[in-house]
Amino acid sequence: MSFYIGILSGTSCDAIDAVLVDFKSIPLKIIATHSTPMPEEIKLAVRSISEEGKGDIPSLGILDRKIGLLFAETIVSLLKDAGVARSQVCAIGSHGQNVYHHPDEPNPFTLQIGDPHLIAKKTGILTVADFRRSDMALGGQGAPLVPRFHQAIFQDLHEPRMVLNIGGIANLTYLPAKEAVFEHVLGFDTGPGNALLDAWIMRHQQKPFDNKGAWAQKGHVLPALLHKLSLDPYFHRPAPKSTGKETFNLSWVEKHCEQNYNPEDVQATLATLTIQTIQEAIQQHMSHGNVLLCGGGVKNHYLVDGLQAALGSDFTLGTTTEFGIPSEWVEALCFAWLAKARLENQPGNLPKVTGASREAVLGAVYVA
Repeated sequence: MSFYIGILSGTSCDAIDAVLVDFKSIPLKIIATHSTPMPEEIKLAVRSISEEGKGDIPSLGILDRKIGLLFAETIVSLLKDAGVARSQVCAIGSHGQNVYHHPDEPNPFTLQIGDPHLIAKKTGILTVADFRRSDMALGGQGAPLVPRFHQAIFQDLHEPRMVLNIGGIANLTYLPAKEAVFEHVLGFDTGPGNALLDAWIMRHQQKPFDNKGAWAQKGHVLPALLHKLSLDPYFHRPAPKSTGKETFNLSWVEKHCEQNYNPEDVQATLATLTIQTIQEAIQQHMSHGNVLLCGGGVKNHYLVDGLQAALGSDFTLGTTTEFGIPSEWVEALCFAWLAKARLENQPGNLPKVTGASREAVLGAVYVA
């Protein structure tokens, strides 16, 4: 058996993405993919817990079960589409749905739901989940976890590269050239990616996302608002650091909107905040080179064009697709890779990235 499955629902909670991959193939080979739209009631429940801090134990338990069942159904559909038997799959790597990530509290914790027992039992496939808490137990942030995967797949012998994922939250990985033996891989969450843009357009236009950034394009950046937003302490903290929609959400935006701004101007300003914070983070670690984009933000022309303009001609923006990995499936592939690392007793974190005291084998195993 050489097949693994990676599955997650990202920060945006728009869909459950699953990928079937063959790691014995060199380079790795994606066998099939499947995406299941997240039901509106689930999205609202996740938002209520993660952004508004509302919810009770029974509600959380029910949501955990519902998401676990949705994950299992997505995997069954993935295998059916691929014509692959469950017996051919070594393991599932499930990130789950993040609902709370607080690595900087006096008692730090992180919580991802989607019952892995149900996933394992309903699919009949060994499942690896709960990846973040092993790192956090060692004093780490528990995130981001993708840099080690980025290193394995995208690091080049001679040239430094930056991998930038623009999901609900944006995170980057700096990959020094392999020959630069004294440099370390670095990575952290830069701040909001699409999360604020999605929330603002949903509030004002009842649309789940700003298609190609067209609405932001109609607005004008508000310098005073942009300045206020950019003063948030998170942006000025050194790495290791990670964040989520618990911090950057609609309430955070509205707290800063003391005037009756035109909604499209706020959208343009939020998009510029994403561009500015990513630009500053990249230029802290690279003076030039290739930036490999992945995540849903790749489709937002306002963000991508604005970032290229901000970085200038010293940087070349492309997608991971051009380097062999479809940009929309990088994160799901990461959790398939982390499941493989867990079964092979290999570390999945990078202490320089997360701040953990040492490397750790990540994830707990749930038998079918």
